[in-house]
This record gives sequence, C-alpha cells and structure tokens, in this order.
Amino acid sequence: MENARSTNTQTNQHTSKLGCLTPELNSRIQQIFSGQAKTAIALRKSSTEERIAKLKRLRSVIMDHQQAIIDAAQKDFGRSPAEVEFTELMPVIMEISDHCKHLKKWLKPRRAKMSAMMFGSSSYTQYEARGRCLIIAPWNYPVTLCLGPLVPAIACGNTVIIKTSEMAPNFSKVLVSIVNSCFDENEVAIIEGDASVASALLDLPFDHMFFTGAPNIGKIVMSAAAKHLSSVTLELGGKSPIIIDETADLELAARTIAWGKYINNGQTCIAPDHIYVHQSVMQDFTHAITNAMNEWYGEGMAAKTSQLARIINRRHTERVNGLLQDAKEHGAKVVYGGAVDLDTNFISPTLLSDIPDHARIMQEEIFGPLLPLISYNALDEVINKINSQPKPLALYIWSRNKNNADRIIAETTAGGTCVNHIAAHFLDQNLPFGGVNNSGIGSYHGEWGIRAFAHERAIVRSHYMTAKMFFPPYTPRIRKILGLVLKYI
Repeated sequence: MENARSTNTQTNQHTSKLGCLTPELNSRIQQIFSGQAKTAIALRKSSTEERIAKLKRLRSVIMDHQQAIIDAAQKDFGRSPAEVEFTELMPVIMEISDHCKHLKKWLKPRRAKMSAMMFGSSSYTQYEARGRCLIIAPWNYPVTLCLGPLVPAIACGNTVIIKTSEMAPNFSKVLVSIVNSCFDENEVAIIEGDASVASALLDLPFDHMFFTGAPNIGKIVMSAAAKHLSSVTLELGGKSPIIIDETADLELAARTIAWGKYINNGQTCIAPDHIYVHQSVMQDFTHAITNAMNEWYGEGMAAKTSQLARIINRRHTERVNGLLQDAKEHGAKVVYGGAVDLDTNFISPTLLSDIPDHARIMQEEIFGPLLPLISYNALDEVINKINSQPKPLALYIWSRNKNNADRIIAETTAGGTCVNHIAAHFLDQNLPFGGVNNSGIGSYHGEWGIRAFAHERAIVRSHYMTAKMFFPPYTPRIRKILGLVLKYI
C-alpha cells in the first residue's frame, strides 16, 4: 500500500513485477480469483491430515529458504542474521508447529449444553472455512506477517491471495519462491505490486480480508470490505506506551526496553513508542538505558557499525527525521543519539526529553528509533493521558508493585499488555494477538487464528420437536405453558 521501490522481479503465473496495475495483471487477478472459487468448495471438504501435510510442507520449504531470507533482510534492511532468525523464522515455525500439534482438537465439533427449549435436540458448533481470503502483508516483517496468517488460513481450508509489500522487494521475491514451491495458484497465489494492485484486489468480493499495516490504510480496507460485507481482521498499530513506576527494576527495564525498541530499529508495530517514567527514578533510568544503548549500539554515527537495521527507504527516513526536527523545534532535548544520515537511511537510537504534547512526535506513531522520555508524578495523570488517546496495540508496565500494575490494567484499554517485559505477548502462541478499535479489529495466533479464518457454525439436530407444542392456534393452554416457562427459565 506504499510507494514502490522498483526491482526486476521475474514474472510467472503467480506474480507481477513490483509496479503499478496493468490491464494484463488485472485480468490475471480476475482469472485467479475466479479459479479459486471452485477450489474453495473442494478445500472445505479436505481432511485435517491433508491440511497438516500442507503445513509441514510449508515449514520444510521455509527452512530451505533460510539463507535466502537472511540475504533478503540484509538487502532490504541491513538486518543481522540473528535478528532475522528470531523475528522472521522463529514465529512462523512456532505457528506451524502449534497448528500441526493442535489442529485436530481445534477443529473438532464442540457440543453445546441443551437448553430447556431445545429438549429432545442435540446442539454443537463446528468450524468451516470462510472461503476465498485476501492477505495484505506489510514491509516491516515480511515473512512473519505474510506467512504467519497464511498458516491458519490453510489450516481452515481456505484459498488465499497474498499481496506482498513493494517496499521490501528482495523479501517479496523470496516469498514468491516459497509460496510457488508449496501451492498451486488456485489454492494460494501471491501478487506483487504497488497500491494500485492492492486497490484492484480490494475491489473483489473476498470472503475474508486480513490486513496488517497503518490505521489509515486499515480504514480503506474496512471500507472496501463493507461493499461486499466481507469479514475482516485488521492488525494495525498506534502509540504503545511504557509506564515505569518508582518500584521498577530499572536495570532490567532499561536493558529490555533498549532491546525491544531497537529490534528492526524501531520499525515494529508493538515497539515502545514513548515512556512515562516516575520523576523519582527518571535520572537513574536514563543513566541505565543510555548505558545499555551505548554498550550494544554505540552513540550517534558509531551505531552505523552495529547490527542495527536501517530505515526501509528514504521517504520513511525523512518522515522520522521530520518528527525529530519538529520535536527539537518545540524545545525537546536530545538525551542520547540524534545522528541522521539520509543517504544511507540511517537514524541512530535516540532518546528525547522535555517534549510538549503538541509536538508531532507525541501525536503520530513514530515507527522508528526515536524514544521520548516523559516524567510524571502520579499514576492518575498517566492513565488520563493514555485514555485520552486512541487505544494502543500494546501497553507496557514496569513495576514491582502488583497493585499499581493491576490498577493500570483495570483503568486502561490496549490490544495486549506486558508487565515487566516487552513484546512477550506476541511470542506466546497461547494468547491472542490483536488490537482494539484504532489499533486493530480481531486477533490471531494459535487457536485465535482459526477463529479469524473460519466461521463457527451453529448446528441443531432435532430428535423430538418440542416447538410443536407452540404451533397455532394459540390457546389458553399454550399461554399457561409459556407462563410457566417464563417463570422458571
């Protein structure tokens, strides 16, 4: 959905070049979508064993592409191999393994308790495939956020068209190879191209649309889905805050935040966006986090030699730099870092203080290596600030006071929350991952992915028709029976 960075990608029956929509590509998209209609009906009847076999095949092909994925990350982001393995390979492999282990249990019909009105009947629910699904993947974690949702989509027996991001062209090329090695296009097709290609896909009446990206684009996806009453899962973003109270383990907090914030150099939807630090520990925390950042990354241009990723492209580098310069113009102080090299898409890890609320950096999602530090006196003021903003995708609490943590959780809303950790809820396959309102609609991971890509169908099998007691004519006897029912239900 972003402006394209051109690349020469080989076109085959599944893909287009990373450019704008052409009449030929549009015709091809229509052909694939029509072809998937028949396949969707057949896949609905596929067995759990068949679906698990496909997932195992996908896992094998992903691991065969491990070095290609690492190389693509280096070309598109300058990311280190270890970071790629931790953030791109591990989550997807975990997701596949979890589905292979639990899919039979997850898809098993579930009995419902018999109500008084349903005496003589048996009731249950069972999951069924939604049908033809669209996955629009982002550029920041191309493998995890493309193949991650593909796993439950396949597990539920759907067909899928994937739209990769044109902003990570080398990653996109690898994803094309992975998908083409595993699936026929009538089951899973992968399309490359810019926003015009995404718009053409959004015009189609998919049964379900799964989008990961910015809230403003999420609104476009939701509007397109509304035209066909397609169901949606929207994994969006926002400004995810951290609250550090006076009881926090400052050393652990500092090092964990310095790690979690600068994975992919801040280009993460659940990265900490800003930190509220109790005034009594602000000095000690600032000292601890600058020490950690200096140890791991180096200050200023020295950080260019570290394993930090680069900003994805020049446009986004200029956007993040614009936030930095605007903050400084409004009186913000650079506590640490602040180095910018537009020619290499590099901005060093940067801490800022004394930032007014009306500065752009406090109004827009940062999605980069800038980290504002905000002093506070009482939890009330922090909770009120958080509640005055759109609901965040993540909220992080650092405290050894259980009452403080419980109070923050009870009095705020967020897609997910970690106490004394960063981003851990994303890695836990036993938890749903998703936002709320502006930060997202719906969730996935583990069994919640099944709920996203399947419809839970309610089924009643009647063995004795109790309803016939209420057939017309409506006699006084029926009124008497209804009176008893209303009294005792």
